Amino acid sequence: MYIKIIEPLGHKAKERNDEFFRSYSQMINKFTLEFGKKFCDKNGAIAWEKLVKFNSSTQVQDEP
Repeated sequence: MYIKIIEPLGHKAKERNDEFFRSYSQMINKFTLEFGKKFCDKNGAIAWEKLVKFNSSTQVQDEP
């Protein structure tokens, strides 16, 4: 039973984990790049005032 069922499941799980890790890493890189473009200066330092203003603001929705 182990050889026919459990061992192949372990291999499939590893493949899925590797696939997930690649996808997860891509998203982290994407979010980091977006954050840098929006909230960092040209030297890479965080523009805290800009970040705080963004985080503290509310978005106004159009009324139907």
